Amino acid sequence: MNPGAIEEAGQTARSFFDTMRSQPATLALIISNAALLVFIFYALAKAADVRHDLTMQQGEFAKHVTELLAKCVVPGQHNN
Repeated sequence: MNPGAIEEAGQTARSFFDTMRSQPATLALIISNAALLVFIFYALAKAADVRHDLTMQQGEFAKHVTELLAKCVVPGQHNN
């Protein structure tokens, strides 16, 4: 009888763990790569938040400057 998918997955997992048990440096590299990916994702998510905040602040600043400049214009007065 042919082994099913569950037995094949179990065999693969056992052989993976046997390999990792015999080569701990490889396991350490896999763990450090996974940790690096998590860190990069976290750092990029925080950088996106900061960029969003800066963009919102620039919009508010531009609105404020526009309002100030609008108050400086005197209608009907021409400077030659």
